[in-house]
Amino acid sequence: MLLHRKEAFPSSLMIIRIMEAFLISTGIVALAEMGDKTQLLSLVLAARFRKPWPIVLGILVATLANHALAGAVGSWVTTLLGPDVLRWVLGLSFIAMAVWMLIPDKLDEDEGNDAPRMGVFMTTVVAFFLAEMGDKTQIATVMLAAQYNAWAWVVAGTTLGMMVANAPVVWLGDAITKRVPIALVHKVSAAIFVVLGVLALTGWA
Repeated sequence: MLLHRKEAFPSSLMIIRIMEAFLISTGIVALAEMGDKTQLLSLVLAARFRKPWPIVLGILVATLANHALAGAVGSWVTTLLGPDVLRWVLGLSFIAMAVWMLIPDKLDEDEGNDAPRMGVFMTTVVAFFLAEMGDKTQIATVMLAAQYNAWAWVVAGTTLGMMVANAPVVWLGDAITKRVPIALVHKVSAAIFVVLGVLALTGWA
């Protein structure tokens, strides 16, 4: 009986760690997406094509592909850097992300304006995948995957966060974004990144 309890304890900690990785990834990406260029891209695509289902499915596929790649990079980084170096890199990167969160994002004029030669679904996939390259949420996915070393759960969380932020915009348009205090949301998101950075630097995360 004692042996079983000893075996159960680490697995319980593992479950808690996995849920932490999933929930933090979901929450922080959902907050970071508010007012982000990919959310603006959702508005543009919804207004241009007026076909919400192919757009939402395209966002899902593009996000899964992009964030799976980003998460894999984050997991790979943990195999290259020692624990102390990784702690400093992640801590300072999270704090840098906090500063970046306070800088307003803009959508390039040519993004989302291509004629749907590939159809609405593929146009959305390509547009979103390219828009996510080097974006806040992609970089956050890399760092979160390195922080938690739980690639699948981080990718699942960041993808859910993207869908939570973008799918309602496709369906409801800018009516939803006008009701959300974007500046406050970005400040909250920045504060979370600062906390994650401090926890990483102090070794608590």
